[in-house]
Amino acid sequence: MAFGGFSQGGHSQPVAEINMIPLIDVMLVLLVIFIVTAPLMTHAVKVDLPRVASQIDASPQEPVRIAIGPDGALTWNGEPVSRAELSLHLRNAAARSPQPQLHLLADQAAPYRFVAEVMAEASRLGLSKIGFITDPRPR
Repeated sequence: MAFGGFSQGGHSQPVAEINMIPLIDVMLVLLVIFIVTAPLMTHAVKVDLPRVASQIDASPQEPVRIAIGPDGALTWNGEPVSRAELSLHLRNAAARSPQPQLHLLADQAAPYRFVAEVMAEASRLGLSKIGFITDPRPR
């Protein structure tokens, strides 16, 4: 490709065009490089995932309902119990597998001290699934 003309006169002017051939050559070389290297970059890493085996619990545990009266009187699933009997019942519940849930139903007039004592005793014996039952109806 010549940039000059065939005229004998010195009236030749510089050509103001972009030479596309070197750009096309560079683009083709890059294309070939990417075609060759692309399959090498798609290798997979084999990961051994852990296997999980789970079983459905066919025997759901009934929750234990502990009611606390305004004077500190305790009931275990509707039966009145003393503090010593409550400790014995909680110890037996903690020994079961799976442990049952404790549902505490405290009277609105009951001091928090009674609720805290029952929760502390249950926690001391190893029971951790404790829920509070509330009655949203106005008195």
